[in-house]
Amino acid sequence: MGGRKAGIRAGAAISCVLLLGGCGGAGNNGSARHEPVTVAKAPAQLPVPRGKGSKSADDFNGDGLRDLVLNDLVKSPDNAHGDDAGIGIVYGTGAGTGTTHGLAPGARQLLNPARQAARTKGRSPAVFDAEASCDLDRDGFTDLVVSTDPPYDGQGRPPVPLQILFGSPAGLTGRAVRLVIPVAARAGNDWPDQPVCGDFDGDGAEDLVVHASDGRLSYLRGPFTRKGAPRAAGKPLPSPGTVPTGPALDVNRDGYYDLLVRTAEGPATSALVLGGPAGPTRTGTALPSGIDVALGPFGRGHALDAAVGSMDGTSLRYDLPTAVRDSISTPGSVLDAGDFDGDGVSELVSSGAELRILRGRTTGLSATGMVTVPPPARGTTRVLTVADFTGDGRADLVVRTYDGETKDTVAVYAGSKEALVTAKPTVTFSTSEFLGMNS
Repeated sequence: MGGRKAGIRAGAAISCVLLLGGCGGAGNNGSARHEPVTVAKAPAQLPVPRGKGSKSADDFNGDGLRDLVLNDLVKSPDNAHGDDAGIGIVYGTGAGTGTTHGLAPGARQLLNPARQAARTKGRSPAVFDAEASCDLDRDGFTDLVVSTDPPYDGQGRPPVPLQILFGSPAGLTGRAVRLVIPVAARAGNDWPDQPVCGDFDGDGAEDLVVHASDGRLSYLRGPFTRKGAPRAAGKPLPSPGTVPTGPALDVNRDGYYDLLVRTAEGPATSALVLGGPAGPTRTGTALPSGIDVALGPFGRGHALDAAVGSMDGTSLRYDLPTAVRDSISTPGSVLDAGDFDGDGVSELVSSGAELRILRGRTTGLSATGMVTVPPPARGTTRVLTVADFTGDGRADLVVRTYDGETKDTVAVYAGSKEALVTAKPTVTFSTSEFLGMNS
């Protein structure tokens, strides 16, 4: 797909290792370790809780609790190089039951391309990756935009690879439909990919922005029909780059969602594109070159701030869209952000060789009291998302440690008022639990 593959992320970050011990101002020093959960140890499968619709983000079954999306599920040892296993969904449970809210690995669902993807000429796609999530048809259930690999002979304009799975009281059920991008909204012969959700025109409905080509974006106005068609779509919009990046946020608090667009994958400059009645049409603040960007209110009373991560440290631009440069010397080039202690100010998660959390204070980010979090298991650890899965008003940290293609550990660390995140994970599981499931 033009060399691009965007991962789905949640929280306030624009982009997208824990050994367990005490989590204090100087970091964690514990030595306990969680081994990956095997299929034999996996919790019994639970039914997906039925909801009635909500306005919560990533709430596919509409019960008011956020759900977790997992791409690149581990494979069985005898099929380590096989086809895409599909997309895993872990649902939040506990709403209205008086029990603790949060993710429940037992309430899991496998979205398999053979069962859920729209077929092309009678054939299911080999690729099935989650790309973006929002309530596209305004029914109170979050929908999932996935990327596929439709047949293409390399001649002329490629087909649209994006499909929509619609949420329901039972979660993401049924077969996907192809996203409709009107011919007039397309440009050039690039793959139409990199979807980003947001209410860019301020009418209360979720829209989609999709990469077109030649520095242009396809802007699709919501709400969408159950056949995948937008309410309207005009000519492609000019763009300061080729990689629209989510999630979109209302940076300047004018009622319109704004979009970050990078000039390329990897180290690159980027710029904000501001929304308005005509959609994301105005290029705003330019940001310096970096590997990743995170947005959040890193100081009391701040508008959204931007943190740009690079191998040389993190540079900051406070109070967007006005650019005021600052910098903080901390290793880590991949960034995320969230309010772990519930004080209304975001912390910055910086990861690379180590995972660190910089505390947000009244005056902005501070390396003083920085928390260092080691991995939950042996392997390579990545932050999956920062988001509130328990409904307590504090962000939770979700990480995934890979040990080859057949072993992994997903760990959820709850937000903590005192220590930013809990010393031990509240949930630990492996994506091997999805092996052999019937969705």
